[in-house]
Amino acid sequence: MNKKSILIILLSLVVLAGVAAFWLYSYVSIPCRASESVMLYISPASSDSDSFSKSASDSLRLTLGEKFGSRVISVLDLTSRSPRPGAYLIKPGEKAWQVARKLSRGNQTPVKLTFNNIRTLPHFVERVSSVMAFSAEDLEHALDSILPEAGFSRPAYLSAVLPDSYEFYWTASATSVVNRLLSHRNNFWNDSRRAKAKNLGLNPVKVAIIASIAEEESAKRDERGTIGRLYINRLDRGMKLQADPTVKYATGNFALRRITNAHLSTPSPYNTYLHEGLPPGPIRMPEAATIDAILDSRPNNYLYMCAKEDFSGYHNFASDFATHQANARRYHAALNARGIR
Repeated sequence: MNKKSILIILLSLVVLAGVAAFWLYSYVSIPCRASESVMLYISPASSDSDSFSKSASDSLRLTLGEKFGSRVISVLDLTSRSPRPGAYLIKPGEKAWQVARKLSRGNQTPVKLTFNNIRTLPHFVERVSSVMAFSAEDLEHALDSILPEAGFSRPAYLSAVLPDSYEFYWTASATSVVNRLLSHRNNFWNDSRRAKAKNLGLNPVKVAIIASIAEEESAKRDERGTIGRLYINRLDRGMKLQADPTVKYATGNFALRRITNAHLSTPSPYNTYLHEGLPPGPIRMPEAATIDAILDSRPNNYLYMCAKEDFSGYHNFASDFATHQANARRYHAALNARGIR
């Protein structure tokens, strides 16, 4: 074979290689044509790698579309790599090879965990586990493994966490999530706040319980400190709290708009009409702002409160029972006028 033939063959190979390279680049550079960013979830690997591979492939095609998802899978196959478990934000215009690299390296996108208005432990468990990869059972186990050793009884679990927005990797373990939530709460309860609680004759859990009642009593943030101080006055005098929200909690019917005598006899340790002192735990997960409102509340001599008859959401406060009765009569008359039972 002469030099000219060899040169032609070499040039042909170079051209073919260039065409192949261009085709391959075009193939793996197909952009994600989604109209908006989507979150792709790759479940943690099972013991059966084949079923995991199928699960990951199905998730890719379902979330990213058949064509783009298949291209990403092809890139992973070409590089002999597998997607790592996790949550990944895929943006419009990202190339198939970029997504494949992100998945194979496990470059997860943190998921936001936000919770407030949590009334019960099951509600909290459901809310958190719905966002994370672990199950509700995993979270229950983590709570029971960590919180009692940290000094929390089960009814007081809701005082071990503060409502807020947190970021976690989707595959974070239930144990790591509980530890971080507890650490955030412990950092909040610094020496200054603990000293304020002690001056009120309380500890952090008791402050959280009072704050939870104040939140249920009023949607008006500017009077929650006053309400908290009222209940502290009752505790100091050895009076029953007789807080209507604890009765609502005892019944389990959070839609109640009016507490009747029948409700007041509900047998429950949370019913502060029947039992002295604080209930065994918070009746909701109180906000940090409400806890601070209790700690920084000004002293008052109030012992009674009743919703204002104008339905503004605010309350009339009283230091003596006669004034309280007059306030209550006006409010009940307003309820009757509106047909609220």
